[in-house]
Amino acid sequence: MTDIGQLDDTDIDLPIDEGEAGERRATELATRLRAVAAEDPDLAQDLVEGLIVALDRAMGGTIREHLDGPALGVAERVLQVPEQGR
Repeated sequence: MTDIGQLDDTDIDLPIDEGEAGERRATELATRLRAVAAEDPDLAQDLVEGLIVALDRAMGGTIREHLDGPALGVAERVLQVPEQGR
């Protein structure tokens, strides 16, 4: 007979909570964007800009309050473009 040792909570695959699920989806999105960027940087930039616009709409125009550094600079640039021009 083989002794498999003690099991603890980390050995059990339990359903994750919504916060962890959101983090996993965000990580997967970032991974996919990096893969696209490696193949087609212009497409990746277009996707990121579209995502910023969509998030700003979904957040009632407050995306800038949640960003800083280079991400804020990109958002400022993208969100200054008139909607008719997109």
